[in-house]
Amino acid sequence: MQTTGKLRYYEATKRRPFGALTSKTTAHSEFLRTGRISRSDPIWMPSERRYLSYEEVAERTGKKLDAAGEKTHERINGFHHSIQFPKIVFHRTLDQSPHLGYCHVTSASTLFTSSSPVTWSFYLANFFSEIGEEEQFFRRIDARISRMYFAVATEKADDQQMRINRSIRGNGLLFQTSDPHEAMRNVLMLGAPDDAIRAIIKRL
Repeated sequence: MQTTGKLRYYEATKRRPFGALTSKTTAHSEFLRTGRISRSDPIWMPSERRYLSYEEVAERTGKKLDAAGEKTHERINGFHHSIQFPKIVFHRTLDQSPHLGYCHVTSASTLFTSSSPVTWSFYLANFFSEIGEEEQFFRRIDARISRMYFAVATEKADDQQMRINRSIRGNGLLFQTSDPHEAMRNVLMLGAPDDAIRAIIKRL
């Protein structure tokens, strides 16, 4: 993703107390004892900013994404014993915006209308965007929407690396939403073993 300028990040810190507030009685007693007037009116130290490197920001973002991925996988597998997905949780952050990233949650395969099953992967992200082409997968990123859930069809390339299978639905996108409940329904439908379970999921 291209940006107009390099972002800078700093650690949010709480204001630290400089000293206890001196009451009028205490101040008067101190004057009678020493003859000096207390000048400790400022009770807060000025805020100090510690700027973070991109690596530090990416590490913090990654921990949050992994935790969200773990929790999402737990909720999906807790729905019904007949629908169990493997836990394959890993994250990536965006190069020029390390506070943004996405997390792979699970992969599986589903038999659609074709004779062969379609392999797919399910992700979550801490932003919303359009799903674009290979060269720019995330387009028009909107960080104001803090969650995006999506699943894409996948296939093995010639080098055995996984890639998006764009022969499925034109762009490989199986679903995309910012609603966690809708995302859960869609993933469960992809893993439902029979019509009876699918009927239960539709009523969610």
